[in-house]
Amino acid sequence: MAQQQSNCSLDWTVLKVLQWTTQYFQTHGIDSPRLTAEILLAHALQTSRLSLYLHYDQPLSLPERDCFKKLIQRRRQREPVAYITGKKGFFDLDLAVATDVLIPRPETETLIETALDVIPKSGEGFCWQILDAGTGSGAIVLSLARERAGHRYWATDRSMAALHIARQNAVQTGIGNICWVCADWLDAFCGQGPCLDLIVSNPPYIPSAEIDRLEPEVCRYEPRMALDGGIDGFDAIRRIVEGAIRVLKPGGFLMMEIGYDQGMAVCGLLESAAAFEAIGVRKDLGGRDRVILARKKTD
Repeated sequence: MAQQQSNCSLDWTVLKVLQWTTQYFQTHGIDSPRLTAEILLAHALQTSRLSLYLHYDQPLSLPERDCFKKLIQRRRQREPVAYITGKKGFFDLDLAVATDVLIPRPETETLIETALDVIPKSGEGFCWQILDAGTGSGAIVLSLARERAGHRYWATDRSMAALHIARQNAVQTGIGNICWVCADWLDAFCGQGPCLDLIVSNPPYIPSAEIDRLEPEVCRYEPRMALDGGIDGFDAIRRIVEGAIRVLKPGGFLMMEIGYDQGMAVCGLLESAAAFEAIGVRKDLGGRDRVILARKKTD
């Protein structure tokens, strides 16, 4: 009997486990079933996806299979892979994530690229004061600080739990020169007059009534306060625009991520504020409106 159990265990090689899990995820409507199976198995075995390919014939021990089964069930319940593994890649950074922060998305890289187009490179002119409002995991400010060192970076979030994760990511990536502030949007700066050269933000912009209709990975697990933009989706956007008028230096830039169908409306909001010029929309790689940008008037 012991020999039979041993032989049965040897049947569950890396390849066979991946094949079975891929089919299981397909049956249950899980996106990218093969990729998901590989990421979760690599996490369970504390190895890399490349190592899985190099050890297809390796059998899994009983503890390894039990660990992997738990990960499969969590994904079956539609928990995002990033929360299961505790990490997410973004703009060549490996970031820690948890349910206290929004999972960084590829679309947000458009915001990074837009900001990098205007931030002076190191040694070109004076030091900019740059704020990431509502930093979450720190994905935006860390990406900018890595690509454009030599400037002063600030990051705010009203969640201490989110700031803890952001600071953890700063330590892990070795990126410094960032001041972390527990505050709501621009509130910490509004009494200081025009002091910032650039404000970037990925605020909540989903209308409240739409959140529960989103995919389960989002509406069940991601922090609602990072998603909920109020009745029309613009609550946080309006607050940031109002604050930016007071704290941006003349000629300073405001950049925010927006929903794919919000470009015209947010442009109208900025125009009605009568404090901005060069208002425009940057599209993401899918050709959808993704980033609103504007410059504060100099007169």
